Amino acid sequence: MILIMQRKKQRKLPHEKKSIKNFAALIVLLLFVPALFCFAGSIKERMKTRLPLLKELKAKSIIGEDNQGYLQFVSQDKTGEDVVNAENFGREKIYNAIAKQQGTTGEMVGRLRAKTILEKGLPWEYFMDEIGKWYQKK
Repeated sequence: MILIMQRKKQRKLPHEKKSIKNFAALIVLLLFVPALFCFAGSIKERMKTRLPLLKELKAKSIIGEDNQGYLQFVSQDKTGEDVVNAENFGREKIYNAIAKQQGTTGEMVGRLRAKTILEKGLPWEYFMDEIGKWYQKK
């Protein structure tokens, strides 16, 4: 009789199992969500530090904005290639995060962002049209 009572005490009821799972999920969220915000924040901060050099490269007609929301070289000069690659990597991360929130693809977010970048672009900057040809904004 005592053995049966001990076994009953050890078994978890269905609602107890759910509350344990919910508690575990809450702990995981509390641990990882701040880290995600820090990661996103750190991407933004790094992008801000690259901005002056990217503006300079655009002004020198070395890089331009493609129709997918990324930077590309428009000349044979590859000055700042590491910075351009880092910027594109950051943009890809951000596009994918937005896409996940919106239920779409990173590629779609990038194409929409490319249109916004074009609208805000300066006259001397290079942009890629829909068929892949480079032109200088007027």
